[in-house]
Amino acid sequence: MRILVVDDDPPSVKMISFLLREEGYDVTSTDNGSAALELVDREAPDLVILDVMMPYLDGFEVCRRIRQKMDVPIIFLSAKGETVDKVTGLQLGADDYLAKPFEPAELLARVKAVMRRVTALAMEDMQSQLTVGNITLDPVSNRAIFADGRKVDLTPIEFRLLHCLMRNAGRILSHDLLMSAVWGYDYEGYSNQIAVYVRRLRIKIEEEPDHPKLLTTMRGLGYKFERL
Repeated sequence: MRILVVDDDPPSVKMISFLLREEGYDVTSTDNGSAALELVDREAPDLVILDVMMPYLDGFEVCRRIRQKMDVPIIFLSAKGETVDKVTGLQLGADDYLAKPFEPAELLARVKAVMRRVTALAMEDMQSQLTVGNITLDPVSNRAIFADGRKVDLTPIEFRLLHCLMRNAGRILSHDLLMSAVWGYDYEGYSNQIAVYVRRLRIKIEEEPDHPKLLTTMRGLGYKFERL
């Protein structure tokens, strides 16, 4: 899982990054809000840990701008532990709010709890129909139904993978995020496992599987479902 840490306090960034890397997370960090927004767009992190009090662009504004574009989980960190600040953060769309100073074990517990909730919600969403462009996913029949009436049967994994990509249409999804959402946290396969299933999906839904327009590969980053 890729986590972005945003904090203008170098010792705090160093400590948080060390804790997360020890738990096996891939960590990227920056010390300002503008750079954070660029990294969110470019690297599509699975979670953002965001300090509130930063110069120029504070954490609240960064969260507000992220929420205009995507639903990546966000945990606020702040030396301001007042209730009004927590309420503000949560109203802006943050998933959790942790006051500084905090125990390392508490931060790790919050990170794991947020990711569990996100995965559970994603699985719940798979129980209802999803339409993007000219494709509708039907969870009852496990089919992709096209606007022209064509129907394609999908295996359970193909369905979960395509649902995850379509639900995040236009966004690059990393290998780690897809592995976690489709196969679960304990899956110990390889990233080329995803490539195999993407190829299967392309054969089923693309007009020209060797020249895909819907399921595109973003070299070194992951995959994206294109809005056509």
